[in-house]
Amino acid sequence: MKQLISAALCAGLFATQPGIIYAAEDDPIITATPVPEHSAYYSQAADTDSIKGWPTGPSIEGQSAVLMDAVTDSVLYSKNADEKLYPASITKIMTALLACENLDMNDTITMSQEAAYGIESGSSSIYAETGEVFTVEQALMALMLESANEMALALAEKVSGSVKKFVELMNQRAEQLGCHNTHFNNPNGLHDEKHYTTANDMMKIAKAAWYNPLYRKFVTTQVYEVPPTNMQPETRYFLNHHKMMAGQSYAYDGVLGGKTGYTTNAGNTLVTYAKRGNMVLVAVVLNSTNGAFPDTASLLDYGFDNFEKVDMNVDLNPVPARYLPSENYLLKSTDDICPFYYIRHVYVTVPTGTDVSTLEKKQKVLPNSVGPKRIKSKYYLDGHMVGYGMQYEKEILSDLLSGISF
Repeated sequence: MKQLISAALCAGLFATQPGIIYAAEDDPIITATPVPEHSAYYSQAADTDSIKGWPTGPSIEGQSAVLMDAVTDSVLYSKNADEKLYPASITKIMTALLACENLDMNDTITMSQEAAYGIESGSSSIYAETGEVFTVEQALMALMLESANEMALALAEKVSGSVKKFVELMNQRAEQLGCHNTHFNNPNGLHDEKHYTTANDMMKIAKAAWYNPLYRKFVTTQVYEVPPTNMQPETRYFLNHHKMMAGQSYAYDGVLGGKTGYTTNAGNTLVTYAKRGNMVLVAVVLNSTNGAFPDTASLLDYGFDNFEKVDMNVDLNPVPARYLPSENYLLKSTDDICPFYYIRHVYVTVPTGTDVSTLEKKQKVLPNSVGPKRIKSKYYLDGHMVGYGMQYEKEILSDLLSGISF
C-alpha cells in the first residue's frame, strides 16, 4: 500500500471514490505543457527592489507575493503585498490554527447534517457522512492534506458551536495578529465576495500558525491513514497536495510543507514553509498559475541564494539603569539596578555580505498594562526592517518598592 501511495504522489493520480485518495476542487491547476504567455503581473517589479543594496527580485506570475524569514521577520520579497485578493483554501490555515489553540486532538467530532452537506457540490471533500465520528486530529488532517471543506465546517462547529460564531473568532484572531486588510466569511475559503485577505496579512497568519507546534504536524505530514469509522468500512488515505514536498512533482530541497488553494476567482494560492541552514522562510503567493509552485521555487531560490541570517552578538547581560534617588532611598540601595535583559540571541536577515554594524537601530518600550515591560529593538537597512530583538524587565519597580518577591 505504501508503494501505491508513493506512486500516486509522484504521478499526481488521485482516485475519486472513498477508500483510497480524494480529488480536490481546489487542487492546483497545472498545465501539461508550459504556457508561452506570462500573466499580466509577470513583468511587474517587486516593491522590495526599491531598497538600496537589495538584490533584484525574480519575476513571478502571481499578482501578489511575500517572502519572509520566519525568525527575524525580515521581508525579503514583496509585491502588491497589501492588495486585497481571494485566498481560497489557504483560509484553512486560520481554521487549523484556531482548532489547534482550542481543541484536544484526541477529542471526537460527530458530523452534523449542516457540516456534511453544507458545502457546494464538487468542492474538496472526503465524503464524510452525517453522524460519522472522527477525532480532531483526523479532521485536521483531512482539512490540511485533502482540503476537506466539510471538515472546516465541522471543526468550526466544534470550536465555537456554530460556523457563524467561528467566523467571528477568525476575524478577531486576525485582528489580534495585526491583519488590517482581511475579512473572513467562512472557514474553508470557498468563494465569497466578502472573504478576502492580502499577502502581508496571510503571512502574519502563516507565521503565527507555524509557531504552534500542533499546527506544524498538519502541514508537514505527507501521508495520513484513517482507519474505518462508524460510517465508512474502508480505510481512507490522505495525501498532502503541496507538490513541492519530497517525492512530489515539484519537489524542492528544504520545503517542509504548506497549504494549497484554488478557486476560479482566486486563481492558485499557496503558502510554503522551507528551511535551509539556519534560515526558515515562509512564502505566500496569491492569484498565480501552475499551482504557484514555479513562483514559490523562484522566491525560495532568491531567498536562500541572496540572503543570510546574521547574529548581532548583543550583550546578553542585563542593561544597567539608574533609578531616582527617592526610589533608591526606599529600596535602601545605592547600587544600579539592571532591569532589562535579552533571553536569546538577536538575528537579522540581510543581503549576503552586508556590514551589519551599519544597520540603523531603533528602540521602543512596549506598553504593558500588567507584568514586566519590554524593550523592542528593530534593525533597519535603508529604512527596511531586517530583524529585531526583545529585552525583558528583570524586576518590576513596583514589586521592589512594595517588598514583593517571586
